[in-house]
Amino acid sequence: MSEKEVKINLNVNKDDDAANVEQSADAQAVAADTAKGDAEVAKLGADLEELRQTLLRRQADFDNYRKRIEKERFEDSKRATARVIEGLIPVLDGFEHALAAHREAKYENYRKGFELIYKQLLEGVTKLGTERIDPVGKSFDPHLHQAVDRAETTEHQDGTILQVFQPGYVFHGRVLRPAMVRVAVHPTPASKEAVN
Repeated sequence: MSEKEVKINLNVNKDDDAANVEQSADAQAVAADTAKGDAEVAKLGADLEELRQTLLRRQADFDNYRKRIEKERFEDSKRATARVIEGLIPVLDGFEHALAAHREAKYENYRKGFELIYKQLLEGVTKLGTERIDPVGKSFDPHLHQAVDRAETTEHQDGTILQVFQPGYVFHGRVLRPAMVRVAVHPTPASKEAVN
């Protein structure tokens, strides 16, 4: 090999080394770009998942809010209806007293009209969810009844309601007015001595 061939080989090797170095630099740049792109994709994926979770939480919060508002509206409606019914209870009582007072034949036509109006009013109140408490013969319940009188007797069980002076009304489980009643109580020796 001549000196000229050696120089050519050296130049070729230098060119190959330069090309290899250039290819290595390109490969490193591509690898760095790929790693940077993968990091950005991972960051965007994490951001997307965070946004999804936020959206799910917001949807759940909104559903809970909507349900709470619907429940509050329903409860407000029930309270307003209960107030109206409480205002109508004295009217029902007035009709009952008027119907009980005038039983003469000359009031028969008026009586029929009053009975019709009374029944319509009572049906309307019942359709709204009101129940009438008329507990004759049942056991006394202090949550539903108000004892205004007691009768000592052995003919009935202790605590049995003998008479209703004024009916009570319940609206969706809430007592609007307790029934005013007379309750049977068994005589005790102390009460017999007090009478004598």
